[in-house]
Amino acid sequence: MINIEVLNLGPMDNCTYLVTRGKEALLIDPAWDPNFIIHTVESRHLNVQGVLFTHGHFDHVKLSQALLKHFHVKAFLEEKDVALAGLPAELLHTYAGDQHFQIGSFDVQILATPGHTAGCVCILIEDVLFTGDTLFPGACGRVDLPSSNPRDMLASLRRIAALPEDTRIFAGHSYGGRCSSTVADEKLHNPYMRNALRQEKN
Repeated sequence: MINIEVLNLGPMDNCTYLVTRGKEALLIDPAWDPNFIIHTVESRHLNVQGVLFTHGHFDHVKLSQALLKHFHVKAFLEEKDVALAGLPAELLHTYAGDQHFQIGSFDVQILATPGHTAGCVCILIEDVLFTGDTLFPGACGRVDLPSSNPRDMLASLRRIAALPEDTRIFAGHSYGGRCSSTVADEKLHNPYMRNALRQEKN
């Protein structure tokens, strides 16, 4: 079973996730304060197996180069968001669409969920879905930005809604002081997901 620690960093309520099993660790969307992240990891004698980004917006990748170089790892990033992220190619492991990765002892499923950006993904590890800026508790990501697509967002919300209802959700920001939920709660209370499901029936 994995352990999840939320690191709230930066001025935009960003959530970096430190995912651990024993002494192995993954970092999801590490940004803003590489020194703090490095200190947190090393003070616990953790071994970073990999870094994954949910998408390429600056607030999710900011200052991550130093961290990637320190841990001697590449970051997994969907290829459509490579230009957006602006990270050097030698620091990236790029891929296209849905994927299944074994990173250390972590079984990682990548679900393509475009809408907020063309390369947005959700990261599924066991029963936990890291949704980045695709889905927040009670909301969804903006679709008025370059490479955003409202129609794609509706399809992505429906895709998340089709997951088991006890799937735990951890979002890319703690807007309103809350970053976690479940698929069941979002199907019941999230107006954007409810609208996406209603449009599917029509």
